[in-house]
Amino acid sequence: MFPLSSYVQCRRRTTIFEAELNQKKREKKIKFRERRKPDTEARTPARKQNNTLLFGELYIRAFVMADLNPTLTFNNGYKVPIFGLGTWKSKPGEVMQAAKDAISSGYRHLDCALIYGNEPEVGEAIKAKIADGTVKREDLFITSKLWNTYHGKSLVIPTLKESLTNLGLDYLDLYLIHWPMGYKEGGEKFPTDENGKTLYSDVDYIETWPAMEEAVEAGLVRSIGVSNFSKDQIERILQIAKIVPANNQVECHPYLNQKKLIDYCKSKGITVTAYSPLGSPDRPWAKPDDPLLMDDPRIVGLAEKYNKTPAQILIRYQIQRDVIVIPKSVTKSRIEENIQVFDFALSDDDMKTIDGFDCNGRFLHLTWVKDHPHWPFNTEF
Repeated sequence: MFPLSSYVQCRRRTTIFEAELNQKKREKKIKFRERRKPDTEARTPARKQNNTLLFGELYIRAFVMADLNPTLTFNNGYKVPIFGLGTWKSKPGEVMQAAKDAISSGYRHLDCALIYGNEPEVGEAIKAKIADGTVKREDLFITSKLWNTYHGKSLVIPTLKESLTNLGLDYLDLYLIHWPMGYKEGGEKFPTDENGKTLYSDVDYIETWPAMEEAVEAGLVRSIGVSNFSKDQIERILQIAKIVPANNQVECHPYLNQKKLIDYCKSKGITVTAYSPLGSPDRPWAKPDDPLLMDDPRIVGLAEKYNKTPAQILIRYQIQRDVIVIPKSVTKSRIEENIQVFDFALSDDDMKTIDGFDCNGRFLHLTWVKDHPHWPFNTEF
């Protein structure tokens, strides 16, 4: 559940803001009534009366779509679209169409993982959109992740190849160690004893990293990185690494803005990807009284100010921090809506306001394995 102290802190800030927001809504309604009517004569001519205009609009739309995905550059020179589609919790039977809709809408970055259980469907979507000419393989950036039961050095490349087979690809753009904690190998992906306690592996992730580097040397992946790693854990990787991690993917949103970790990663040339940027409201262990980030009246107020959705405000917040962001959705309208974040910018004051929402409000805490020696949340960041 959401930590009680964090919940109380977030809720207190939210309650204070609600009164201010209601006052602003009243003022906004008054101003709206005073606006003059639009000049209908200045409207754009109808498309059916001007085929040249229609062609121009289509050209502009294609140009804009090509520019929908600004990129960041990894420390090895490869580029990554700053915006992508997350696929965690996307159910089989839904994710293939979601991935197709995303690519059709201009997405060029798909975030996957073996443990999500839906890579084959994502692969079918990729195959279909390449076949119909929407994209080429080189237009796409595909990420997958090494699950906790495959940390043994001899298991890394075979597991990566399994993801490649699932996705129908010859190489990945990015491969991440999913978590620093290793689980018992050779059986279930969530191995437990008779009491339901997770069984651990004694493999240290610094033994895993050299095999990740071998995957790069073998041409199976272009860039490698980590996920859910703390500063101290990254430091341990850097001490033995021939290849510096290109990316650290972590939970990140206004309630957990990860500023210190992001600043540290940037100082080492490591990009950061924000998962659960919308607060992961559909996480399986959510409690009824957990705060809902997208319902926070402060976020709702900003959405009204910019004429955007709360989700678009949360996505734009990460982009302006140079943080890669991968919101998940399987709903076509939301997939299309989420990428419409490159036509506005949050003001510096609003960015600082959102920064102030931080209350260490971690949603994905994995407290049931907190006794693992490599559980990543024992330190400040």
